[in-house]
Amino acid sequence: MCTPKMTINAKAPTPIDATGCSPRLVRSLVAVLLTIALAAHSGRVFAEQDYLLAPGDIIRISVFKNPDLSLDARVSETGGISYPLVGSVPVSGLTLSAAERKIGQMLRDGGFVLNPQVSILVTQGFSNLVSVIGEVNTPGRYSIEAAGGHLSGMLAVAGGISQTGGDLVVVKGMRNGKSFRREVDVVTMSSSSNTAEDIELNGEDTVFVSRAPMFYIYGQVQRPGQVRLERGMTVMQALAAGGGVTGKGTSRGILRHRRDANGKVKEESVAMDDDVHDQDVIYVKESLF
Repeated sequence: MCTPKMTINAKAPTPIDATGCSPRLVRSLVAVLLTIALAAHSGRVFAEQDYLLAPGDIIRISVFKNPDLSLDARVSETGGISYPLVGSVPVSGLTLSAAERKIGQMLRDGGFVLNPQVSILVTQGFSNLVSVIGEVNTPGRYSIEAAGGHLSGMLAVAGGISQTGGDLVVVKGMRNGKSFRREVDVVTMSSSSNTAEDIELNGEDTVFVSRAPMFYIYGQVQRPGQVRLERGMTVMQALAAGGGVTGKGTSRGILRHRRDANGKVKEESVAMDDDVHDQDVIYVKESLF
């Protein structure tokens, strides 16, 4: 087992310890110990080396054998942190290892630490979070890792689509520096063997689950009120969804109120095999006999 006692070999370009352990091994041991400690403390530590730091992230910086240089810092909206001795350090968009090297270089160039061994852990990350809003059971912001990186997993993490949710999900974000928007039919995604429908998510994406289309049925039906509109639903199916016609009602002369493109409501008689649209109002008359 390596001991943390460090000496400087004047002939060697990098420091070695008294037992011959490499700085990389010492640094790895320190990182592992810090990871375990932080995981026990918060239960949620992000240490992936490909994680890109972003504004809002809270990081823990440690410098081996320099406890005065260890601190928790928040990446500002401008993408930097304030660090002892060296001042402002721009870190947004850097991986953890790149940020470690940057801080280490600044400490070395300033003559503050001869060969700094810097370790950075993200204790609260935001650049890998996806906002899930709309008609889901538990809206919120969730990490891509917890969801497995794809849309289906993110919907599951958010508790699934609620009873009022529709089949259409909109994903918005940035891809290659450009705005990205895609509509996904979750029914097709679930039933299709084409895995491309289950799109891969990026940090700071927004997943919006739309409201399910609804229609209204009233008059002489068993269960008047608002009803979820299923795909391809007909007037006959709408009556069935409303519990059927009462003993006082008639299936003849059913009226449908539908709003046109100009917002004007049009009333018309419909047949049993006519279609039903979102926000239609179906009225079942009372029988005259």
